Amino acid sequence: MPKYYPVMLDVRQRSVIVVGGNTVAAEKTQALVSCGAHVTVIAPELCTPLQEMAERSEIVWRQKVYERGDLATAFVVVAATNDSQQIEDIWQETQERGQQVNIVDVPARCTFIVPSILRRGQLTIAVSTEGASPSLAKRIRQQLEQQFPPAYEHYLQLAAVVRVYLRQHQVSYDERDRFFGDYFASEILQLLAQGAFGQAISQAAALLRAYGITVPESTLFEDMGFLAHSAVTSTSA
Repeated sequence: MPKYYPVMLDVRQRSVIVVGGNTVAAEKTQALVSCGAHVTVIAPELCTPLQEMAERSEIVWRQKVYERGDLATAFVVVAATNDSQQIEDIWQETQERGQQVNIVDVPARCTFIVPSILRRGQLTIAVSTEGASPSLAKRIRQQLEQQFPPAYEHYLQLAAVVRVYLRQHQVSYDERDRFFGDYFASEILQLLAQGAFGQAISQAAALLRAYGITVPESTLFEDMGFLAHSAVTSTSA
């Protein structure tokens, strides 16, 4: 069996159709909405989470059984159904239209599969067993959650801030690579995990100075935004 080619798909402002109204469909729908997709759910009935999303106008609900022709507007199609005839009809329609389709738990009728995902701000870690065992992929992802704590969100945010100054000062690629080696080896992540934003930003400022760039710590605070300010205030109070 050929290996899957991993990609990150931009579904923002794109039309996605989900066929099915069960809890699995709800899980897929919530993930798509959180990524900015315009989701239409086709199902005669909806589970409670989907009903609530429809009531909040987060999705469009077409209260009907799927029929051929319903997928015409879709950029991506996701189906959560056990109806074998419906599965074949969805597969045939998407193939005729050249659409990307994922039919849950039927890898033979998928042009893409969805990995188990861990997000920490701008950090995304995807775990896939290429359909061999989604449950095992989930457990591996849960294990990774311990290795990549929530502090990684601010860790990457601060890294993005200092990277701007490195580029502004035309620091070479090799020097930037060495800088982030030092950044990775520093105590910045541990300090952020402890809520010690002030000390973390002080270390980042010191690292920049070691590479010939002077940025006031107050400026780094501002660049980190209100969330960092709030954390510093709460930990120093």
